[in-house]
Formats: sequence, C-alpha cells, structure tokens
Amino acid sequence: MNMTDPHTRHLLYEALLNRDARFDGKLFFAVTSTGIYCRPICPAPKPKPQNVLYYADAATAAMAGFRACKRCRPESRPGSPAWQGTKATVSRALRLLAEPEGPESLSDLADKLGVTDRHLRRLFNDHLGKSPMDVKQENRLSIATTLLADPDAAIADVAFASGFQSVRRFNDVFKEAFGTPPSEWKRKSEWRHT
Repeated sequence: MNMTDPHTRHLLYEALLNRDARFDGKLFFAVTSTGIYCRPICPAPKPKPQNVLYYADAATAAMAGFRACKRCRPESRPGSPAWQGTKATVSRALRLLAEPEGPESLSDLADKLGVTDRHLRRLFNDHLGKSPMDVKQENRLSIATTLLADPDAAIADVAFASGFQSVRRFNDVFKEAFGTPPSEWKRKSEWRHT
C-alpha cells in the first residue's frame, strides 16, 4: 500500500475518523503537530489530515522520533492488558464479581482495580450497559437458581453460598427479580424434576 498516494491517505484518514478496529495493530499514525503516535482506535481527538503520517508498525513510528500515546498505548503488545485498554479493567472486574465472596460494594471493587468508582461505573455502562453491582446481583441470582434445584439444599445455605450476607436480603432480592420467593421457586423446581 502506497501511503503517499492521495486516495490511500484519504482511506487511511477515514479509518482514523471512524476508529476502525479492522486497522488496529496493522496501522499506526503519527501527528506531526504533537509528536505522538497512536493506534487507529485511539479515543483522542483526531488531528487535521495534513498533520498525519502513517506507519505500518509502532517501532517505525518510534524510530521516526514520535512518542507513544498514553491513552491507546500503541507500543504495547497486541492482546496485552495495556493494549486492551478499558476492556481489560472491565474483564478483571467481571472476574472479581463472579466470585460469591467478591467485593461487596462498588468502592471496594474500584479500590481492588485501582480506579475510581465513578470511572468504573462509566466503563461498565459503556461496555455492558449496566452497573457493576447489577452484574454482581445477576451472578448471585444465577448461582442461587442453580443451587435451588438441589432438593436437599436449605434456603439459608443457598443464600450464603451464592454470596448474600443474610437470608432476608436474599429473599427480598430473589422475590424482586423473579416475582416469587426462593422457597416457592424451589418447590416448583422440585415438582418439575419429579
């Protein structure tokens, strides 16, 4: 691909404007007015077309004297947490939330991840369209419905095993989510399995 051809430059610039992920890792652009190079998916404001130089790899952009962008981390290894950016933070949070004994509050989760709770709420909203605590509650309820299928499981044991701190809270949350208390759900589940 001839990167000096005007038609090619126009196509490459369109990829930058659209943050086209198909070019991520295959194209890097440097901004002559700032001295920084980025990935095409970078959330930073896009430069004027006349200030952009295109490179096939990050090493070449660095050798040309440009500094790596601190937002999109073009110098990092593809697939690494630094390369994944905010998706890596959300993935780590999801792993922590999947543990029944995981963080109890948004601030505890944010502290474990090294971010603010406001930033974490924004990341979850952007990536999943729901809050971290909504995800935690969904995980707990999913575990609870699985455990309630066991005819020998006591409601209190299910509540604590699925991560709830009290049976009362478990009953309230379960009834709100499913429109029936866990004891009724358990009876219906036992009836379906006989």
